[in-house]
Amino acid sequence: MTAGIPESQPQPPIDTSRPHPARVYDWFLGGRENYPADREFARTLPKETRGNAARNRAFMHRASAWLARRGIDQFLDIGTGIPTEPNLHQIVQAITPTARVVYADHDPIVLRHAEALLVSTPAGATDYLHADVREPEVILERARRQLDFERPIALSLIALMHFLPDDQHPYDITRTLVDALPNGSYLVLSHGTADQHPELRQDMEAAYKKGAIPLQIRTRAEVEPFFAGLELVEPGLVPATEWYQEEPAPVVERSGFYVGVGRVVR
Repeated sequence: MTAGIPESQPQPPIDTSRPHPARVYDWFLGGRENYPADREFARTLPKETRGNAARNRAFMHRASAWLARRGIDQFLDIGTGIPTEPNLHQIVQAITPTARVVYADHDPIVLRHAEALLVSTPAGATDYLHADVREPEVILERARRQLDFERPIALSLIALMHFLPDDQHPYDITRTLVDALPNGSYLVLSHGTADQHPELRQDMEAAYKKGAIPLQIRTRAEVEPFFAGLELVEPGLVPATEWYQEEPAPVVERSGFYVGVGRVVR
């Protein structure tokens, strides 16, 4: 089945005069749902940023497919971004047609493209929540309408938490979400870093500040707390191209993301 968007769903205006992270990321991945302000901003970033986006996306594909093969058939993806095929539901439903996927994002442009996120297999289900990660209780309440919180769920926070500076309490938000998950669930997380290319950090931070986009890239030690209390799946918290479970192994390259998968064990 495919869940629909309520007719009363508000359609907030889209500000195309300023760059937005979701649209910038879409441009990095070769998408078309971006505007001149996004493209102009993206071109001010270090060239390696575009490759980092692709490597991060490939990690999401590998991790989601691995979880689906392990029997996980429920996914909650927060910070979904603009639909770029193959999307998470396409990856997991190709393996488990009955999988249920709930997407959540607060960007108005993602809402405009939500129907593309709702194309499910007949046996499975997808849903889209227009909601902000900074209100995790709201997301959890609405996700319960589609997902069974008595069975394992994979929570996906891909390239999201570095847009929440410390004063927006990203660790507490993540803990609230993870604490709601049943035993045997997983957290799949990727987070921006400059550890492997410190020479780019200053340029990155200056560009995002100029674009009025909040950004706090973090070191490995600062990303680790997102997995507090979880059992990290091997190979642990590593650069994006170093995380894989099945052959063929990705080509190891410098990465602007730390990634990891943690299991809820209580």
